[in-house]
Amino acid sequence: MSLVKIVTTLKLFSITPNWDEIIRLRRQIRDLLMDYWLTNSLFSFNWWLLLTTTIIFLIIWLIVLDKTRIIEIASFGLLIGTTGFILDIIGIALVLWSYPDSIVPVIPPIIEIHHVHLPIFYMIIYQFFDTWQSFLTAMIITSFIFSFVFEPLTEWLGIYEVYNWKYIYSFPIYIFGGWIFRWTIIKVKQIENRR
Repeated sequence: MSLVKIVTTLKLFSITPNWDEIIRLRRQIRDLLMDYWLTNSLFSFNWWLLLTTTIIFLIIWLIVLDKTRIIEIASFGLLIGTTGFILDIIGIALVLWSYPDSIVPVIPPIIEIHHVHLPIFYMIIYQFFDTWQSFLTAMIITSFIFSFVFEPLTEWLGIYEVYNWKYIYSFPIYIFGGWIFRWTIIKVKQIENRR
């Protein structure tokens, strides 16, 4: 059989998706996710763990936050959280990882970790480690803990599932994120102070 005949035969049996079919499948996935969340996640141990740690981290942050630098520190945390959220959406879309359990069912990435836990850790480091050397040392230690302790722990608990990702890949990303956004905030403050 010639190559042209093989390609023609394959085209006859292939399904070309259209936008309506994609929307139908998205609705089906949405319904399946909601069913899964209601029957497996809501009020489970992992759900309570995520809710409790989110509340505890928020309380700790509000207690230790330097109120004289709230906009600066919160801006840093917002940059970290938003970037984490975007990278998470990309990782989920590429099926590199997923999150079977979360507090809220309708948001694909686990919002508790990327908009509360991670930014709070980073904001505390940003606040208390004000030299580059101390900041980078704290970031390396924190990145190690996130990559090789928290990620395996959340995977073991079933909160996080890894498909095509290795913990070692996360390590430099955690460091780079902290470094680039600290540098960005410092540059913005320098521009602001020139006025």
